[in-house]
Amino acid sequence: MNELAWLAAMVCPMTLTSEPAVAADVLRGAELYQRHCVQCHGPRGRPVLPAAPDLSRPTALLKPDLALLASIRAGRGAMPAYTGLLRDRDILDIVAHLRTLP
Repeated sequence: MNELAWLAAMVCPMTLTSEPAVAADVLRGAELYQRHCVQCHGPRGRPVLPAAPDLSRPTALLKPDLALLASIRAGRGAMPAYTGLLRDRDILDIVAHLRTLP
């Protein structure tokens, strides 16, 4: 799927599927964060590794959900790409959880 079609599907999920849009699940995002992210980003978003971004700072999450989704899918530096490891829905659940951190 080309990038434009993918973006259209994210903006209007009915474009490619007949499944209804579902809101992000913050609790599932917390579970996934604990399983996949906490080792480097810490339980409250404060980095454990020196190169990891501080997700507890509001500026770290100023990007739109789709931009954060793309970053997590692609990985960066020591962070692996999560394409194929997590579904987009899982990543968006994690992003929703991150937005609830104090």
